[in-house]
Amino acid sequence: MNERVIESGVVPVITIDGPSGSGKGTVSRIIASRLGWHFLDSGALYRLVALAALRRHEDLAGEDKISSIARELDVEFKVDSGAGEPQILLEGSVVGSEIRSEQCGDAASKVAALPAVRESLLARQRDFRCLPGLVADGRDMGSVVFPDAKLKIFLDASPEERAQRRYKQLKEKGMSANLAGLLEEIKVRDARDRNRSVAPLVPAADAILVDSTNQGIDEVVAGILEEWSKLV
Repeated sequence: MNERVIESGVVPVITIDGPSGSGKGTVSRIIASRLGWHFLDSGALYRLVALAALRRHEDLAGEDKISSIARELDVEFKVDSGAGEPQILLEGSVVGSEIRSEQCGDAASKVAALPAVRESLLARQRDFRCLPGLVADGRDMGSVVFPDAKLKIFLDASPEERAQRRYKQLKEKGMSANLAGLLEEIKVRDARDRNRSVAPLVPAADAILVDSTNQGIDEVVAGILEEWSKLV
């Protein structure tokens, strides 16, 4: 890795932002694995805040209370030595599947619109930046959290394609799903995320736009790694 990437000891970061269902989570994990870097699923932090709030029956619009939950969040990310899969623990219990529910995702979008919550989680997200590098997945990683990232990707796909992906994912897990309902939920969440007053879902000015509507995961990963190879 040359001096263009690491200057004055700065840890390199690749940010991959985009809406729900664009494939950014899967793509980010694969790229982090290929590079041997750390991985930040920033969306999981907001989902964890939302889950903690739901468990306590808090009003999701109560900014003071929700931001307090965010500041005191008892969360741990670790790898199961047996399965080799990442685990997320909230207050000591594994909650990986729970935070991926549609209810939790919708609640996360609501609490993420609260400025005090975003401020509470900002330092925690930046703490993930350590050698040899970080791949950060989210909605404002390139625009707000890591504005100095050397490579910024904004991964998108049509709402219809994202709804189809989510529908397939739920059916494969044996869960009931309604395609029309999922599409409507995605459109509502997109509007909320893109129009919020703080850190809206928009590409960073210097981000590379990637449309995954008609691309497979391997193709998207290869394209991003090719962009990274131009910098090293």
